[in-house]
Amino acid sequence: MLLNRLWIGLFFSALAVGLGKLLFLGDLMIFKEMVDALFESAELSFKIALFLTGALCLWMGIMEIGEKGGAINILTRFVSPLFGKLFPDVPKDHPAVGSMMMNFSANMLGLDNAATPLGLKAMGQLQELNPKKDTASNAQIMFLVMNTSGLTIIPVSILAYRSGAGSASPSEVFLPILISTFFASLIGLMVVAYKQKINLLNKTILAYLGTLTVLIVSLLIWLYKNPDLVEPVSNVGGNLLLFSVIIIFLILGIRRKINVYEVFIDGAKGGFDVAIKIVPYLVAILVAIGVFKASGAMDMLFEGIRFLLNLAAITNTEFIEALPTAFMKPFSGGAARGMMLETFSTHGVDSFVGKMAATFQGSTETTFYVLAVYFGSVGINKTRYAAGAGLIADAAGIIAAIFISFLFYN
Repeated sequence: MLLNRLWIGLFFSALAVGLGKLLFLGDLMIFKEMVDALFESAELSFKIALFLTGALCLWMGIMEIGEKGGAINILTRFVSPLFGKLFPDVPKDHPAVGSMMMNFSANMLGLDNAATPLGLKAMGQLQELNPKKDTASNAQIMFLVMNTSGLTIIPVSILAYRSGAGSASPSEVFLPILISTFFASLIGLMVVAYKQKINLLNKTILAYLGTLTVLIVSLLIWLYKNPDLVEPVSNVGGNLLLFSVIIIFLILGIRRKINVYEVFIDGAKGGFDVAIKIVPYLVAILVAIGVFKASGAMDMLFEGIRFLLNLAAITNTEFIEALPTAFMKPFSGGAARGMMLETFSTHGVDSFVGKMAATFQGSTETTFYVLAVYFGSVGINKTRYAAGAGLIADAAGIIAAIFISFLFYN
């Protein structure tokens, strides 16, 4: 329901702003620009799906090897005590547990292209357990919100973009992103747990979350004392770990004496089918945000925020220049990435605004994109409170990123 209202609201907001520019400012080109944005966004949607097809085929094939080789079962047994409490409707040894864990691991490493196919695999497996095929189950909502809150331990892609933009210290955003995503994930988990009446004070949950917190804090302290190691750990560690997972899957497959090549092909065949299914959902989301931006409504929105902050006697509003990245991220990672790179170009990659934009890019996830793609891939159109819970997690990440950016970068 929320997604439907938002989608309609974006179009009507764009219409209102476009008419205002036409009637009061005499802008004769505004509706042409808006219509052009519609077609450009539709084309972009297909390009994203086309690019995603290769990644889907790759990772669905790798996951098939992992499943047949027993790797997913091993991973499932490791996390099943925690997931048994957070996902009470999912059987203890169900393959979805391992797929969800792989998805979360890819997200933690900031490897977006790897995370999406793994997430789609998990969503399909959860759909097998869903009694109402057109309505999101509790397990699917918990998975989606934990996914969109996007705990990122090593933001590989963002560090790469900062390095490519000529940053003197690409890894400077590492700690702020980690802390911001931790808050977003924690708030997202609390919101869904409240809605689903899950007791987070359970000993098992506290043990897992406590251990994760200790590991994150220990990593923070170690890297804080060894700042020269932040970049190699981020760039090498994440990708090495990911490639190691592929090799382990292959070894386990060989050990089970399966034909890993044929198993990979069988799994990869499903990637194309999934990519085709998500195209309409991608088009719906991206054309709405494209026309909203082309109309100038987005610029008006941020100027309104600046005005309200000035009324509240908040004079330091420099962070507003980085807000387009935060605003776009729930809709499209690619669009938010473009906003971030535009900020780098306009203000400088190592400026306060540039570093804050990078922190925004890493501190939230593509909530509406994930909603559209993940639920769309399994035919769910009744998302219940998934969008609201995801947006609350996003808001927590954005607010945390603002405070942490002022703490770290000022």
